[in-house]
Amino acid sequence: MKFYLILAFIALSLGLSAQVKSDENVWKTLSKISYKKEYDELMGFKIDKPVFNDQIKALEGKEITLKGYIIPTDGYKSHTEFIFSAFPYSMCFFCGAAGPETVMEVKATEGIKYVADAIYLKGILRLNDSDINRLMYKIEKATLVNN
Repeated sequence: MKFYLILAFIALSLGLSAQVKSDENVWKTLSKISYKKEYDELMGFKIDKPVFNDQIKALEGKEITLKGYIIPTDGYKSHTEFIFSAFPYSMCFFCGAAGPETVMEVKATEGIKYVADAIYLKGILRLNDSDINRLMYKIEKATLVNN
């Protein structure tokens, strides 16, 4: 009996570490983006438009789980719309320390309380290569995952 408990613990541990590795791979996959210069009528000059590779396109509309940090956009309170970053606030895209592929918009099903520590979110990934007023990644129907 003790053997089976140890075996179950090892299997569970391996499963959890595989989940974390999988989550980290999503951010890595999303970082493999390229850009093309394209003239934008509204802006009146050429802008960098994202070009999603096949790996990224394969994630479109799929449920993903990501580890990251809340970047609040409406104060430090529980809310359903915010920016989620692969890096802490001090290193995020908006501070100039990372690229736009390291952040995404979040639309959560319920308010998620701000915390400075990393959290896990699960939701449906959406890609944006046409609206320059939005981020290129969005996670919809996001829920907090207790790790």
